[in-house]
Amino acid sequence: MTSAALEILGLGLGILGWVGVILACGLPMWQVSAFIDVNIVVAQTIWEGLWMTCVVQSTGQMQCKVYDSILALRPELQAGRALTVIVGLLGLVALMVTVVGAQCTNCIRPGKMKSRVVVAGGAIYILCGVLVLVPLCWFANIVISDFYDPTVPSSQKREMGAALYIGWAATALLLFGGCLICCCSCSQRDETSFPVKYSAPRRPTSNGEYDKKNYV
Repeated sequence: MTSAALEILGLGLGILGWVGVILACGLPMWQVSAFIDVNIVVAQTIWEGLWMTCVVQSTGQMQCKVYDSILALRPELQAGRALTVIVGLLGLVALMVTVVGAQCTNCIRPGKMKSRVVVAGGAIYILCGVLVLVPLCWFANIVISDFYDPTVPSSQKREMGAALYIGWAATALLLFGGCLICCCSCSQRDETSFPVKYSAPRRPTSNGEYDKKNYV
């Protein structure tokens, strides 16, 4: 029962991480305007994401524009789009595979095959965490490098947006949930392997009857 509860916990963390990746993919706040000038009056804030760029006025009005050409995008945007979409699809596959092999379902008979299916689901969750970590760290590296680059104008400097932090949190949930699922499969395998019972041979007593103490 303990391994089943931990397995459900790992599945829940994996689902939360998967939803977090989808949320980070859709948010336009991967890069935001950095205001580092002295005595500057902020009139608008620029948000840049994987799919669109938005301008938020000081009055609260927001205007967004989707990128026109895919081929004209920067390499980090193209890689970010591709990897986040792949992770979104793989997360759905990991969910179905883990549910099929979970101890709380009867899709597969208990045994080695069931534990292998669970390990496959956990491994896919771990793969999702590794894949989504690539564009997140790539964007963070570009933002930090441009911020401390003296040749970049102050108006073009950016800071890390909320989508990056959501993505990192989702990555941690995916990795931890996948590891938890894989670890529970090992304990599941131990529980399904029954010990061999020894039965003592029955020997007749002096009166011709079998001794009851020889029964197990």
